[in-house]
Amino acid sequence: MIIAIDGPSGSGKGTLAKKLADHFDFAFLDTGLLYRAVAFIMRSQGLDPNNEQTCEKVAQQIREEDLQSPLLRDESVGEIASIVSSYPGVRAALLAFQKNFCSTPPRNKPGAILDGRDIGTVICPEADYKFFIFANPDIRAERRWKELQKRGTTCIYDHVLQDMKERDARDTTRTTSPLLPAKDAFIIDTSELTIDQVFEEVLSIIEGNNRHTRCTSL
Repeated sequence: MIIAIDGPSGSGKGTLAKKLADHFDFAFLDTGLLYRAVAFIMRSQGLDPNNEQTCEKVAQQIREEDLQSPLLRDESVGEIASIVSSYPGVRAALLAFQKNFCSTPPRNKPGAILDGRDIGTVICPEADYKFFIFANPDIRAERRWKELQKRGTTCIYDHVLQDMKERDARDTTRTTSPLLPAKDAFIIDTSELTIDQVFEEVLSIIEGNNRHTRCTSL
């Protein structure tokens, strides 16, 4: 079984994907880490993230071990990742990695769960279940702000909100693999829901005990 979970930053899709992976004992891939790994290497080596060819070369060399560093979660890395992920060459270079993860889940797992921006539309259009998770930008920014504070990162909420809006704009307007729901995706607004409520709702859909209808727009 393949489960695709898409949505913007701060929507809760990553936490949801991990809970589902634990529940079903599926392999889990946070595809955003692939782009963050490219961004991290670019920053570490002092390379220009606005140079598409350089970003593409770095993306072609990404390996699973590059996804392990906790530094990939830094806000500055995320900002660069949003830039490099807009390049067709970078996305093409990482496409094979993601498709291979779906077709052959590591450690002989019985299924795979991927979360990102274009899983249901580009990476795994054949996924058994597709979910698009979103929330109000103000709420997503507050979640991100609290997360950064817990890590000891000093930040201003207004700056986090502005960065999130800029990232949303880049992700939704890029010509290659823009952020949007698959036509057959279940769309869930998590603005007023806890992660446990979201998990139970998604689980009910997968297990067939639901009255949901697939949506095509937010």
